[in-house]
Amino acid sequence: MSYSVLHVVHLLAAIFFIGTLFFEVMILGRIRQQVGEQTMPMVERAVGARSRVVLHWVVLFVYGAGIGLGWYHRQALADPFASSFATLLALKILLAIGVFITFGLVAVLLRKGRMTPARYRAIHWAILLQMIGIVLLAKGMFYLHW
Repeated sequence: MSYSVLHVVHLLAAIFFIGTLFFEVMILGRIRQQVGEQTMPMVERAVGARSRVVLHWVVLFVYGAGIGLGWYHRQALADPFASSFATLLALKILLAIGVFITFGLVAVLLRKGRMTPARYRAIHWAILLQMIGIVLLAKGMFYLHW
């Protein structure tokens, strides 16, 4: 697959991923008073169930394309401190691995029945902040040089 196609797929999937998290954290997380305490759990369950289905595919595309892009830059990654690009790319990959592990934690907590609303919100905030860090590193790879 060409670099350009991988790049576009990766960008679109990242936009969908971050957009979903942004919606859940910044919009859905703040409408409790308008919707009501009785209705909100139903809304959260419905949105959560739908986002898990959609996000499985989005995660597949963002990570699949990301691995392809990483392979393309494998020479730079062989010595991550040789250039600013390689350093920022390596940090971006580490954050992406952190996001993947955090989502794994969500799956484990859901399966074991140990997910609480407070944990759910905290984990989603953590993932959103990690994703913002990834976006900043991705932009920095092409604009920051030392």
